[in-house]
Amino acid sequence: MQNKSTIVSALKYAIPYIKLYKGKIFVIKAGGELFNSPLLTKKLIEQIGIFHQFGIRIILIHGGGTQLTKMATSLGIKTKFVDGRRITDADSIDVATMVMNGQINTKILAAARDLEIPAIGMSGVDAGLICAHRREITKSKGNKSIDYGFVGEIDSVNTNLLEKQLEAGLIPVISPLTCDKDGVILNINADTVAASIAAELNAEKLILVTSVPGILEKKDNPSTLISYLNRDNLKKMKDDGRLSDGMLPKAEAIEHALKEGVARVHIISYHVPDSLLIEVFTNDGTGTLIINDVAALSSVEQ
Repeated sequence: MQNKSTIVSALKYAIPYIKLYKGKIFVIKAGGELFNSPLLTKKLIEQIGIFHQFGIRIILIHGGGTQLTKMATSLGIKTKFVDGRRITDADSIDVATMVMNGQINTKILAAARDLEIPAIGMSGVDAGLICAHRREITKSKGNKSIDYGFVGEIDSVNTNLLEKQLEAGLIPVISPLTCDKDGVILNINADTVAASIAAELNAEKLILVTSVPGILEKKDNPSTLISYLNRDNLKKMKDDGRLSDGMLPKAEAIEHALKEGVARVHIISYHVPDSLLIEVFTNDGTGTLIINDVAALSSVEQ
């Protein structure tokens, strides 16, 4: 009876959030390392399935950095990063296509099928979902030229295509690969893809599911987790060098999403059980909430 009462209480607690978010779009980006574990993959897809059953429209973008690095290393291809961004040469882009579209995307779809969740696999190449051009050669802080290789910069997102998928009751699962107008395949940071899609669709939330608890006041110290902050403070942390390399692309993506109208961005850890559900259906949450203005938070949230 106690367990039954707990379940009923939880449902009653969640009802206001379910009513609030029904019909809204959540863009969820999950880091590739999560999908190394079939168990963690299943738990993530289960939570997404619950959102779907509650009428929340979900788009999932996945990374694949750890798998890409592992595969490249096994093939004798060196991996290089600049400010947390991968250099993608001709050999690496072939590996990225194999890993992102062939391995990770398919595994996610298989997990969704096992749970009877209507997911559909896509990449930025499909039906011109993401139009992009090759990133120009830039200068580093030391004034050295940086050629990111086959890395893309997003020009536009075909929101009509995604809206049709959502209206059909499907959950798009998107690989962050696309191509330019000449059909040259390009790799784009998955956080950047997620932020752009969230902005173009006026998503209610952008949720970044990572291996870290959220944004930390002190690097590598989980006890210094920041519960919430605004876009200006996030930028200040980045400018002050208080964000690690892997968090830099995320910070840029978050700034873009908030600037372009996404109301709330969340960074949570997949190591916390049911972190997605807790973050969305409770006031306490589990990670870091980033918004344009902290004053917009209710007193309960603060």
